[in-house]
Amino acid sequence: MDTRESFSDLIYADELHAAEGELSAFIGAVTQLFGPEQAKLSADDWLDEAELMDSPPRSISRDWRAVTVAASARLANRVTVELHHRTPLVASTDAEASPIPSSNCLSSVLLV
Repeated sequence: MDTRESFSDLIYADELHAAEGELSAFIGAVTQLFGPEQAKLSADDWLDEAELMDSPPRSISRDWRAVTVAASARLANRVTVELHHRTPLVASTDAEASPIPSSNCLSSVLLV
């Protein structure tokens, strides 16, 4: 085995370790926040997103955090859809409902 091949294998091993760490942290957080079912689906999403990256498989410049962000977006979409399917939308029959004041919380958040 020549030195260049050995160095390449070392870089690949480091990159693989970084990917495993990122995936493990992501799945741990999803499990804690959303449970094991969502964690399984999110692991699949993460692996799918990793495959969709533009860099070659043995690249040393992969951005694993970007993979996690993309998988998180999939999780957010899935959880939002499930929430809307579980929560019936009920129209208010209260004629005394007050309008939202113009200085609502959203404007406070935007100013921060």
